[in-house]
Amino acid sequence: MPMPPLIRTKALINSAIFLLLPLLALPSVAQEPIKIGMVTTLSTSAGAIGQGMRDAAELALIHLDRKMAGKPVEILYEDDGFKPQLGKQKTDKLIHKEQVDFMTGYIWSHVLLASYRSVVNSDTFLISANAGPSQIAGKLCHPNFFSASWQNDQVPMALGEVLNQRGVQSLYIMAPNYAAGKNMVTGLESTFKGKIIGKDMTKFPGQLDFSAELAKVRAAKPEALFIFYPGKHGVQFFNQFVQSGLNKDIPLYSAFTVDSYLLDRIGHQANESLMTVFWSPDLDTPANLKFVSGFKQRYQRYPSHYDAQTYDAIMLINSAVKAVDGDLSNKQKVRQALEAANFDSVRGDFSFGNNHFPIQNFYLAKVAKDSAGKFTKKIVSTVYENHQDSYASLCKM
Repeated sequence: MPMPPLIRTKALINSAIFLLLPLLALPSVAQEPIKIGMVTTLSTSAGAIGQGMRDAAELALIHLDRKMAGKPVEILYEDDGFKPQLGKQKTDKLIHKEQVDFMTGYIWSHVLLASYRSVVNSDTFLISANAGPSQIAGKLCHPNFFSASWQNDQVPMALGEVLNQRGVQSLYIMAPNYAAGKNMVTGLESTFKGKIIGKDMTKFPGQLDFSAELAKVRAAKPEALFIFYPGKHGVQFFNQFVQSGLNKDIPLYSAFTVDSYLLDRIGHQANESLMTVFWSPDLDTPANLKFVSGFKQRYQRYPSHYDAQTYDAIMLINSAVKAVDGDLSNKQKVRQALEAANFDSVRGDFSFGNNHFPIQNFYLAKVAKDSAGKFTKKIVSTVYENHQDSYASLCKM
């Protein structure tokens, strides 16, 4: 006997509900992406640095199959326009409107300092992919902040040691007058044992003409010249340094001035010049070999240190997400997973100090040509092993 229409309808409804139950039982959170906000400089003359960082982040996601702990990953990029206030506005947007799980990026120390409180006070994790101002390494340290790079003073501290080893007795210093420039000079002065016979802190970012300062260098006749001029400022400096002829008489040492995206433009001027670094494309670690080869294959150029740090920042985040199986609800567990730094860094051994800045090696490197005749950086020697920044003792957390 056929079922009455009402009973048949109820049976169909029950069958449909039965079939839908497994789908309804799936937690909706499994479909929610891990959201990472990145504030960097994508416009202005400094945009090449930020573009490289974005390229490195995308390469990291490719190497992770765009997933962390089985969840899709979404990176939201924002341009700070090289301006602290704009960087803070973009930071606030990513935190409050987009509700990202992690923040990263931040090339410039003054941009990071403007955005810092907005991030850490919102209980969002901030992984700096570049800037490492002394304030955050010391008294302003915070449990939600981690550096995937270095503290600003460390690279020039290593350079001061190199100058001592080479017997340099007199030095002239040139650097831009902003947070990172001041840290660079402080770091160098803390280790260099010779006499500083001249120092110019130039206007930043407006000043691109260094002819007056170079005339002062010529008159002072130092045994060596130290500079810190990232981005286009480095290009301008090298052009004017060579044009002045001072390159023939005064050895030049630098920090964060000569990098891969600039070497196609200034390689001949910078050839054989020396600098201290925490990383170089020729660093022989498994993760670095994978990173450099993947970057060159995908983008047809060498990665810069900005790119290497950004790649590590994404891999650090991935290690924490994996450790908590994608459940970011317990902030303390995520924080502990970040502190563990259980990932393969491009620089090899990687661990955090008490202030969440890396403890790592620093090297002397020089500009040289590779086997294909392309300018790059190559490590000459190790200056520091497992070096911790000098502000860590001021961090109370």
